[in-house]
Amino acid sequence: MDLRQLEIIRAIAETGSFTAAGQKLHVSQSAISRQILLLEEELKEPVFLRIGRRIRITAAGEALLQLSHRVFQDLKDTVSGITDSQESLRGTIRLLGGMTVCLYVFPSLLTELRRTHPDVDLKIVAGGGDRCIARLRAGTGDLALLTLPIDEPDMVVTPVMQEELLLVTSHKHPLARKRKIVPQDLVRQPFVLFEPGSNTRRVVDEFFMTAHIEPNIVMETENVEIIKAMVRHGLGISIISYQSVAREVSSGHLFCARIEGRSLIRETGWVYPKMSRTPRSVQEVIRAFDRVRPKLRLSP
Repeated sequence: MDLRQLEIIRAIAETGSFTAAGQKLHVSQSAISRQILLLEEELKEPVFLRIGRRIRITAAGEALLQLSHRVFQDLKDTVSGITDSQESLRGTIRLLGGMTVCLYVFPSLLTELRRTHPDVDLKIVAGGGDRCIARLRAGTGDLALLTLPIDEPDMVVTPVMQEELLLVTSHKHPLARKRKIVPQDLVRQPFVLFEPGSNTRRVVDEFFMTAHIEPNIVMETENVEIIKAMVRHGLGISIISYQSVAREVSSGHLFCARIEGRSLIRETGWVYPKMSRTPRSVQEVIRAFDRVRPKLRLSP
């Protein structure tokens, strides 16, 4: 048994087929089959069962799959330890986050990282919380900045930021002329909101429930820029984070206000896989964020 065979087992388990595993590892399907055959002959146990065009991992294969996770994690930790001993941080850092984080937090963060570590290759992926967690587990992401709460036993979750959620309307909307806005002012108003399932939407839905408001939702989307465009054109109002509208509010294109007697807060935190030691790349990203956080516009 060798590392290549463990890598092949993991690729088959992740992709669901010998052909797809070969494509992932850039080798032929016949080479994949040959390695599995050699392994099964050595173990005198089947690793995968072929059922028509589908495959199913056996108990022996599952044991080897878990071994491969441990072995490759140990290899990754060892390589990280060697890399950490270097004075200048190098390599690739893959950051994950929701649309709002990617638009309004990561630009400042990446500028700071580029200043302190010019040789780092930075990659950004925007996506929902579930998608980002899946990427972290698959090893295709290093660190995610996500809306909390997140309850995943295999992840480290560190709260680092609280954002105020405000009512946002076009500057011509009747509510923009009121000195204060109370919950009852929102009854029968058309709302453009984030899609259900996000933690931000959960905060908004909890507000509606406690305020005994049945919201008139005319549009739902995961894209904050679409929400702002719809609100700016008078198609509805919304409740979103201040930092996502700070520029438009300053320029007079949008109006924002707190809802009287209500405090709507969205908490965000770093999420990354639990491991024996935290990689230096993750530590450096968190340090860079701590330096730029005071400059973020989190509330009026």
